[in-house]
Amino acid sequence: MQPIRVCTYAGPGAQPVIREVPWPKIPNKAALIKVGACGVCGTDLHILKGHWPKPLPWPFTLGHEIGGVLVEVGSDFKEDFMSKPLNVGSKVMIPPLMPCGQCYYCIHYPQSANKCLTPVYYGRYLGFERAPHLWGGWAEYVYVDLEQLPGTKIYKLPDDMSLRLGALSEPLTSCIRAFNRATRAGGFTWGDTVVIQGSGPIGILAVAAAREMGAGRVICVGAPEAPRLKLARKFGAEATVDIEAVTTPEARIKAVRDIVGGFGADLVMDCSGHPSAGPEGIEMLRDGGTYVEMGQFTDAGSINTSWHRICTKDLNVLGSWGFTGNDLPLGVDMLYRTRNKYPWLEMQTIYPFTEDGISRAVADAMAMKTVKSTIVPWPELVE
Repeated sequence: MQPIRVCTYAGPGAQPVIREVPWPKIPNKAALIKVGACGVCGTDLHILKGHWPKPLPWPFTLGHEIGGVLVEVGSDFKEDFMSKPLNVGSKVMIPPLMPCGQCYYCIHYPQSANKCLTPVYYGRYLGFERAPHLWGGWAEYVYVDLEQLPGTKIYKLPDDMSLRLGALSEPLTSCIRAFNRATRAGGFTWGDTVVIQGSGPIGILAVAAAREMGAGRVICVGAPEAPRLKLARKFGAEATVDIEAVTTPEARIKAVRDIVGGFGADLVMDCSGHPSAGPEGIEMLRDGGTYVEMGQFTDAGSINTSWHRICTKDLNVLGSWGFTGNDLPLGVDMLYRTRNKYPWLEMQTIYPFTEDGISRAVADAMAMKTVKSTIVPWPELVE
């Protein structure tokens, strides 16, 4: 078999290096996925900036928003996490988190298995030196092994679903789970007015999720106008507030309140990843409203705020971290059902699987020139 190319980084600030590794042997409970598309996540950018708060096994392969196709499967690798049959040729995605299944949270609170105490992540906690060296989506192939890593989840995609859509199912599911968190807390219901802080890929996916989950009105606060705010309106934001034009917190709060009218929004969700969003967002809420924080996946630092405002405004304040195994089909289903309703593929700017292509994908994402930089090792799989 031909060698496989895989991208690695030596550490924060390093440039991508593409290496060749041998084609692996596939045991009975393992499989090899040919990567059709893999997104560049904000978490990847934070890791490359050196912001990740935990030790990482440099060098390793980034990339966890994967849509691919099975090209080799072991004899006991027969079905996905939802018991759908899998074969060579099946389109699949894998979420990054592999909970251990044995710790306190996995056993006692399976609905919070996203808080597993000893998680393993594709594209993050599996070093390149660990054979067969295919543990992230910025590669031609990804290896999965249910014997080595029994917490691995794999999900079958519809046969006629674009692998580029499949690569969006992981970040979209995070948004759906955040709204479901608010629903269970009594903070989100049909017809509510929603403000999304942040117009990056998570923010725009959250706009679409809010619409599909019953929001009456959706407003997006972010920048820049092109390509991000313009696309947010295509995804259903009735209005946008450009933070490059409206430059102070007080002015942004007033702009949002002028748009929504009345006493403020029912729900504000931070997808920006910037700590200053919190104090602004709670002032965009009506009293008794709900604030959901899902954008602070890395520790970007603290900011001065008054918790008196949370108390006196009688607010719900929720955090949402990723998703659990049972959430993922919701994202796949929404993408498939609405594949002709929203301009999903307009989110993605495609980059080739070369050192230069990957470097540009990362740089353009950091500069906010793209909404979702997407690396495509095999263009024929996504045409």
